[in-house]
Amino acid sequence: MSNNIESTLVENRVFKPAKDFAKKARIGSMAQYRKMWKESVTKPEKFFAREAADLTWQKKWTKVLEWKCPYAKWFIGGKLNVAENCLDRHLGTARANKAAIIWQGEPMGEKRTLTYAQLHREVCRFANVLKRNGVKNGDRVLIYMPMVPEAAVAMLACARIGAMHSVVFGGFSAESIKDRVLDSGAKIILTADGGFRRGAVVPLKKNVDDALTLLAGGGANPVKRVIVFKRTGQEVHIEEGRDVWWSRELEYVDADCPPALLDAETPLFILYTSGSTGKPKGILHTTGGYLLHAYMTCKYVFDLRDEDVYWCTADVGWVTGHTYMVYGPLAMGATSFMYEGAPNWPENDRFWQIIEENGVTVFYTAPTAIRAFMKWGDSWVKKHDLSSLRLLGTVGEPINPEAWMWYHRTIGGSRCPIVDTWWQTETGGHMITPLPGATPTKPGTATLPFFGVDAAVVDDAGNELGANQGGKLVIRKPWPSMLRGIWGDKARYKATYWSEYKGMYFAGDGARRDKDGNFWIVGRIDDVLNVAGHRLGTAEVESALVSHPSVAEAAVVGKPDELKGQAVVCFVTVKEGVKADRALRDALRAHVRKVIGPVATPDEVRFAGGLPKTRSGKIMRRLLKQIAAGEALKGDTTTLEDFSVVATLAAAED
Repeated sequence: MSNNIESTLVENRVFKPAKDFAKKARIGSMAQYRKMWKESVTKPEKFFAREAADLTWQKKWTKVLEWKCPYAKWFIGGKLNVAENCLDRHLGTARANKAAIIWQGEPMGEKRTLTYAQLHREVCRFANVLKRNGVKNGDRVLIYMPMVPEAAVAMLACARIGAMHSVVFGGFSAESIKDRVLDSGAKIILTADGGFRRGAVVPLKKNVDDALTLLAGGGANPVKRVIVFKRTGQEVHIEEGRDVWWSRELEYVDADCPPALLDAETPLFILYTSGSTGKPKGILHTTGGYLLHAYMTCKYVFDLRDEDVYWCTADVGWVTGHTYMVYGPLAMGATSFMYEGAPNWPENDRFWQIIEENGVTVFYTAPTAIRAFMKWGDSWVKKHDLSSLRLLGTVGEPINPEAWMWYHRTIGGSRCPIVDTWWQTETGGHMITPLPGATPTKPGTATLPFFGVDAAVVDDAGNELGANQGGKLVIRKPWPSMLRGIWGDKARYKATYWSEYKGMYFAGDGARRDKDGNFWIVGRIDDVLNVAGHRLGTAEVESALVSHPSVAEAAVVGKPDELKGQAVVCFVTVKEGVKADRALRDALRAHVRKVIGPVATPDEVRFAGGLPKTRSGKIMRRLLKQIAAGEALKGDTTTLEDFSVVATLAAAED
């Protein structure tokens, strides 16, 4: 894979941590990082025993790690409760009356704050509601909620009594709910009458009703109860004997609910990976190791402090919302901000308005969102005072250098360190990431492995590659927050993650390391094109396109080609005021050829008004591949933010 992007686009720029930031950071030098990282991979028992002492244990473990590939057990014999670590342990401190969650709804003016004491009370009450409705230790609870504090309350209530939650993103369809209920065997669904999105109501309860109708038609429906939170006030169907109102159930319980004594390996949640075909893949995470990794990464990567207002923009339906909006920040005793709606409702400056009004200090969002902000223009940003920000983060996909630089300059005022984090639903938390007080950063690289992460780039035979050689990203040792399996399918777990290389976890991503050891993630192996025998990362071509001054955003896919194997097809949106014509198309082809090389020259450049994105901001490349190949659109499209975009893309020509 080409390594020209690094030098051509950003001139190999290195941003060293600011001295004043490094002085205050928990890890303030590369020497300190290297010493800790080495210990974490060579003496993990010693290292993680010391780190785990930060958590509240009801009973200490007898053994830190048991590893029989591909199965790991962490903190064997240890007993703890996630909800206790996120709530109870703060109650006897100054944090009791501190904001745990600050929430803002999409309708202007809606705002709520829950202190740690108040959140504790709400979680205990709802945990008793769950128990009253027959939920026991080990049961599965499906959560299909809008972005309201009650979603976090529901998760923590499950954790408090030892039930597993399975959160389903509020943009998913009735079919998706049905599949997840069937696979998990959930006996109860927590939902709402609806949620707000771009001024409209998302019919959550109706989707649940439709899913249960599908289940009944198939003759298998484990759901005994649906608890409905009243969010929008719209009329919904309530089926007697099955459906109950959230507020009414709270009238029957008190706030006395001691945290259950749970083993460190007790399952905490099942989260189904999105975008896959066939049977949903339920990623299983357990209690002790997951919580420790969430806590540690909030402490070291986000450098969270008591005075911070921290905002992770992810929906709670994704693992990012689990780890970095709920469990990690609350275990740290931080203030976590939650927002219900779209970033451009009612105007394109909604995020910047929120940051200014709430004094947000740490901001964590996706490269897709950043590129959208770039397209909308700097004027929206300049309307607001963002001086409260002290640290920025990115998550979800590789960030192209141009977007990194814009984020650094325009949002961070050239003063905020950026932590570009690589990780997955399966890993539970950050795996490759800068530490803001220690790691020199380069635009576009996730930099170096986090503690306990032994990462490498290997060839098809499993041999570690040298600098600037593209290959497959693997993890060679267990880490605390690693998935413990695929729910109900051990064979699939082994085949999916551990069959490519013996004793190594294969992440499914392509990567390379530069001369300084930094990891450059090029995206999913499925998104690596084979053009005339050359392996080409789609992320590299996208970065080259976005570096052109006329381009706002780009997505690159391959389509079958008889001569070259795969042809390079680019979907491009241009900046305001730019004319999308044949001259620009030729200029973009020449630009990519110059930046990467002749092999990357686009075969097609299609201009479009927008790219097909899910409500979480991810580009649906599956649809782009089908459009590029001239195929009929297949698969679930219910999570699309704006379906009209697809029609314009299909009409776009080279």
